[in-house]
Amino acid sequence: MILSIIGVGLLGGSFALSLREKYPNVKFVGVDNSLVNQKIALAKGIVDEIVTLDEALRISELNVLATPVDAINKLLPYMLEHLPEGRTIMDLGSTKEAICQIADAHAKRAQFVAVHPMAGTENSGPGAAFKELLTDKYVIICDKHKSNPESLGLVETFLRDVGMKIYYMQPGEHDLHLAYVSHLSHISSFALGLTVLDKEQDEKAIFAMASTGFSSTVRLAKSSPQMWAPIFDQNKTNVSKALGDYIELLKKFKDAIDQQDLETSLNFMNKANDIRRVLAGIEKK
Repeated sequence: MILSIIGVGLLGGSFALSLREKYPNVKFVGVDNSLVNQKIALAKGIVDEIVTLDEALRISELNVLATPVDAINKLLPYMLEHLPEGRTIMDLGSTKEAICQIADAHAKRAQFVAVHPMAGTENSGPGAAFKELLTDKYVIICDKHKSNPESLGLVETFLRDVGMKIYYMQPGEHDLHLAYVSHLSHISSFALGLTVLDKEQDEKAIFAMASTGFSSTVRLAKSSPQMWAPIFDQNKTNVSKALGDYIELLKKFKDAIDQQDLETSLNFMNKANDIRRVLAGIEKK
């Protein structure tokens, strides 16, 4: 069997590395416009060979589309058009509604499986890939009823074999939830990083005083802008709503502090502490 990774980066590379242990006889080929990424992917053993997109579609039973979401939008129609019968495409995009709408418009929709692994780091590229990234993480499959049983079964088997826990959602539901639990946290981190950089010109002072709390909160600001800008754009309606809710609460927090309303501040923080219970429940599942 031959499996292709289109866009050899953190997610696609980690998926390939984790599958290699389970399927030593599978051949992995990579497609990537970056010569640097190609060399790293070969050197790390993520893929065995670099090929063109057309060659990957011709020879691969499963094509893993792991580019940024704007590139997925452009590549998916072409890939479906040139996909042989009996073959499968799965994407790893962080937004789903626009991608699924593009797939729905094609006659070969059944050969596509819409996937979003809930895993990642602030680092990007094949150099950041590691085989344990996906283990014990949730993965969302959208519109599973629109994929044929063979394609869906193949993808589900591979996802379970790398240790992922599968959850099924509708694309619109996915994008709404992700705006709050993923996209908003990245925007918050980017904004915090910008706020501190704008106000603190002495970089040495920033690093000297930065606590572990600051470092963990701003960690996501190191994420790839090339990946996240298209995500925010494709999910703009939900992201804007989430940002509006967040900004409104920030204003209320600011008002409480300005008015020395300690009771309101305490109430806000006590309510927020309930996130500990929610996260503990998720970790137990």
